[in-house]
Amino acid sequence: MATSATNDIHRKDISTKQKALTVNLDPKIYGSFAEIGAGQDVAAHFFKAGAAAGTIAKTMSAYDMIFSDSIYGVQQARRYVSESRLISMLNHEYSLVMERLSAMRGETTTFFAFAATFAALNYHKTNDGHGWMGLRFQMEPNGDFHDVIIHVNLLDNDNNLQQQAAGILGVNLMYACFYYKDHPTVFLESLMDDLSRDRIQIDMIRFEGPGFDKIDNRLMSLHLVTLGYTDAALFGPDGKNLQPSEVLYKKHVVVVRGRFRPLINVHLDMINTGVEKFMSEPDIDRDKVTLITELTLQALKERDADDTAEIDEKDFLDRVDILCSLGQTVLISNFHQYYKLVSYLSKITKLKLGVVLGYPNLEYIFSENHYKNLPGGILQAFATLFSREVKLFIYPTLRDGEIWNSKKFSLPPHLIDLYEYLLVNNKIEDIENYNKNNLQVETDSVLEMVKANQAGWEDHMPVEVSAMIKMRNLFGYGTKNE
Repeated sequence: MATSATNDIHRKDISTKQKALTVNLDPKIYGSFAEIGAGQDVAAHFFKAGAAAGTIAKTMSAYDMIFSDSIYGVQQARRYVSESRLISMLNHEYSLVMERLSAMRGETTTFFAFAATFAALNYHKTNDGHGWMGLRFQMEPNGDFHDVIIHVNLLDNDNNLQQQAAGILGVNLMYACFYYKDHPTVFLESLMDDLSRDRIQIDMIRFEGPGFDKIDNRLMSLHLVTLGYTDAALFGPDGKNLQPSEVLYKKHVVVVRGRFRPLINVHLDMINTGVEKFMSEPDIDRDKVTLITELTLQALKERDADDTAEIDEKDFLDRVDILCSLGQTVLISNFHQYYKLVSYLSKITKLKLGVVLGYPNLEYIFSENHYKNLPGGILQAFATLFSREVKLFIYPTLRDGEIWNSKKFSLPPHLIDLYEYLLVNNKIEDIENYNKNNLQVETDSVLEMVKANQAGWEDHMPVEVSAMIKMRNLFGYGTKNE
């Protein structure tokens, strides 16, 4: 992502203290800080940097829940450290700043309200540190407000170190909002200044407001994954970025992985029949089932002439637009191997997971070459993949006129007993109520038909998808007829 131009803009040599001092010395920037829970270190950086009176109108720390509720209201969120709590904080603090200061200095000031709510590692180290952080700010005096909101996982194995990391990140966010707001790539890269990816993980970011109208938050999700800030990012059918643990917490999750380039009838049949099969399991609460369609970085990368992998951002958005138009919640991940995906989801929810996959991916899963880097090899991977609350649902493939499914699966002799164990223990099951006509069609063949505008390509995909392809000239449609 980085170029020489962005490197010129991104001042990597500036320290956290220098960033805080730069903000303090800027006469236009003025506002308040509110920090709940473990996130008590952001305002401190601005005080210690010097000249804080030029920036800070008020700081507030509400560590006790009763005091916090009396200020920001009782929240309906299932967990106290939540986005809804952060939004309440931003609403309250920004309103106070504008109410009390805009008449006096609104003509010359860009006001802000910074808010954070965090839960760091507890004394017994029985929890995972995480939190929400956001800035509401003006880009010009008397202008509209803008929001940048992030969710952070704290990875240090020490409470003090986690709080220090949150403090540095808060300064980076403040600085980026005022000095990198026109350069989203630099904005994202700068959030990790004076930090490392083994200390914090940023798995959600959202830009809102008229000054950010050219920023596509779905691309920001993609960049979080490509930068290595997180292994996965999630957004809903409306394209709005979501924080995975808030959406998937205490949910049954059904995940369907694919390239979806484009989405055709066989994909939709796999999704529908896979969910139907999962719903029929006896230990499923149907009201708690969430479906996600997953795009991996590997699925988004196309090889060019010199065999270097690049992600075409327009192509990515084309695929996402189609998935979202069909009501899908989309996960972008760096989990090339299924056991890593299951490990990730199992940390969010303890309820049963369903993984829907085509027969070729069953072959991929049992290929031992993919686990050479693990000390325990395939057994180590399978201990995670086939944990107590996970089940694979296999969608069949047509090869040489024959239907291939889990019953026709052949393995080396030393893996047969392992496979039989998984079958007997109901860890792998075939999807049987599928549309056999869909098996005749391959995605790549349909894609070539679309590019060539070959008659009949619309028959292989949902009406909504073909209409969108035609309307927006997606996947090369119409290019060969120009």
